[in-house]
Amino acid sequence: MSNELTHADWQRLAGDLTFETRAFVDDAFVAAVSGETFATVNPATGETLAEVASCDAADAEVAVAHARRAFAEGGWSRRAPGERKAVLLRLAALMEQHKNELALLDTLDMGKPIASSLGDMAGAIGCLRHHAESIDKLYGEVAPTGEDALGLVLREPLGVVASIVPWNFPLMMTAWKIAPALAAGNSVILKPSEKSPLSALRLAQLAKEAGLPRGVFQVLPGFGHTVGKALALSMDVDCLAFTGSTAVGKQLMQYAGQSNLKRVYLECGGKSPNLVFADCKDLDAVARHAAEAIFHNQGEVCIAGSRLLVENSIREAVVDKLLAAAESMQPGDPLDPASFMGAMVDRTQYERVRDYIRRGVEEGATLRTGSDPAAEGPGLFIAPTVFDGVTPQMAIGREEIFGPVLAVFGFDSEEEAVRLANDSEYGLAAGVWSQDIDRIMRVSRRLESGQVFVNNWAGMDQTVPFGGVKQSGNGRDKSHHSLEEYSELKTVWLSLVP
Repeated sequence: MSNELTHADWQRLAGDLTFETRAFVDDAFVAAVSGETFATVNPATGETLAEVASCDAADAEVAVAHARRAFAEGGWSRRAPGERKAVLLRLAALMEQHKNELALLDTLDMGKPIASSLGDMAGAIGCLRHHAESIDKLYGEVAPTGEDALGLVLREPLGVVASIVPWNFPLMMTAWKIAPALAAGNSVILKPSEKSPLSALRLAQLAKEAGLPRGVFQVLPGFGHTVGKALALSMDVDCLAFTGSTAVGKQLMQYAGQSNLKRVYLECGGKSPNLVFADCKDLDAVARHAAEAIFHNQGEVCIAGSRLLVENSIREAVVDKLLAAAESMQPGDPLDPASFMGAMVDRTQYERVRDYIRRGVEEGATLRTGSDPAAEGPGLFIAPTVFDGVTPQMAIGREEIFGPVLAVFGFDSEEEAVRLANDSEYGLAAGVWSQDIDRIMRVSRRLESGQVFVNNWAGMDQTVPFGGVKQSGNGRDKSHHSLEEYSELKTVWLSLVP
């Protein structure tokens, strides 16, 4: 079993890996039209893993044409839902069969611990199975009419969907985007991040083996400003699904307006508040969960609980316990199953986080734990960092850092807690820790957030939607709601002879 593999086992498996590095277009692996490549690097070692095809507008044009042809031919788009389900379940089974390899690709490519990558694989496989099983249970409607008419509301696939996914959860985010889009009958073009393209290309091999028809699923590795922009501006892409930064999300909406008004579903940044009230029963558990909420995946998480709001009467106790929990979450070799944190994805992100730590010190926040931001350590590793005495005016308390940096605020009343929590341009997630059900419901309803976790953090499954409000985006991943987003409503009105 995978959870029995040792550090040495994972090192051996890593040494045996081979990488597919070409784009997957029209059922074949091909070099980029330009012949250009880019390096993908293991951030834990600095080693170049592979040179990957660097696609651009020319590749996008070719892929979109094949996707449109496949959609029009109807081999997937008009196939019975139950038949699409069978193919997607075969793909999920293949992913299960190769989950160690897929997890290892993500760990090597972006630095996350192998235990975390295995958890991502379970989430990705579960997502694919959930949507596959759901698609033949999504009904149309019959409108209430008089006897002289019949009104039908049909659900049809949109057409060509371009999915642009991030590097922090490479294959899990891929599954969240492509599973409902494929299940609904669309042709999908996937643009993985240039920082983590390898698992997406391996997935393409498995998709072909599972029996997805030619042109229905294609993978274009490359950069956002080249191939990503081309897909967003394409007049023949019907939907753009994106997870990434708010700044890029805004650009993509502009591109949609400049082209064909394609649907744009965005899941963008966050600065999520975690509210801890004094009536909590188990402060040790609260502190541990609060630490995991920010330090999991090196803090490179869109819903990271990066703002901890604690009622002042228990604030010092909670922070002390959180510091103790953080001690057990230090970064280590990503191939070691015992490592809680791994390496930052690349030098750019590493320096960005270190700059924020410097700013926190300069702004007057109290650095309770974390390495000296001026020190240059070996590798792209950053220790869990906690700032206390943070105010809403500080950059570390307002801006998304995307690293293992926690900002702690104090509050004295429920009203103040809600005001602090909502004082953000983001609204992706929030947490509430309390034993008072009346308070829980009052606060949950008042929080400006796409999801609220009560006495847990990120405790959700495929049955509920995931997404944000405000500048955290507008789309929803997971659940039947995402299936609906990837389908079009068509009204058919029949006049009947009385």
